[in-house]
Amino acid sequence: MLLILAVSLYAIDRWISWKTQNQILTNTDHLEHYQVAVVLGTSKYLGRVLNAYYTHRIEAAIELYRSDKVTHFLLSGDNAHRSYNEPWTMKRDLMKAGIPEQDIALDYAGFRTLDSIVRAKKIFDTNHFLIITQRFHCERALFIANYHQIDAACFAVPGPTHGTDLKIRIREIFARARAILDLFIIDAKPKFLGPKEPIFSDDAPAQISESPSADTKNPHTAE
Repeated sequence: MLLILAVSLYAIDRWISWKTQNQILTNTDHLEHYQVAVVLGTSKYLGRVLNAYYTHRIEAAIELYRSDKVTHFLLSGDNAHRSYNEPWTMKRDLMKAGIPEQDIALDYAGFRTLDSIVRAKKIFDTNHFLIITQRFHCERALFIANYHQIDAACFAVPGPTHGTDLKIRIREIFARARAILDLFIIDAKPKFLGPKEPIFSDDAPAQISESPSADTKNPHTAE
């Protein structure tokens, strides 16, 4: 039984990687222009140490904006409580780098990758966007996007050079198995849906109501 489970987990992991490999980019020279880039949230700090997963995502977002590869950002992450607010923290760091507030939209209900990807389409009314995250996360995010008929690509950024790779990789294997259950068996929906908040609305800023908070400090490492 354990052998069957292990083989199944491995097969799912490899299948998701194979299905999405042609949608992942690492070189800005090969990147077309995107109106919207979805930056997937994670905690800025691990204890008192900067989280390299977060840092690389933000640095890539800044680079892509400055090189005119993206025009607007949708920052999607967890806002579990007032002192932990991934989207607001990302927004603040992008604005410190000179990115205008009007080019930034916030999704406070990106509790999971599925929520972030599906809400980008159903709430923020965009069906063609670039995802920014690490490669292993790109693969699962793209798999979810493909299932929901979203035209997405992913810009894969580096992760830490040491320390957490094995732990994150094992966690990702189980996250991919859950994605299969969510999509093909449970038909899981985002925790919160609601009226559309189009990023390119002519009548209102491209973001839902904000709630400023301190820098995010949370055990979440990569997602």
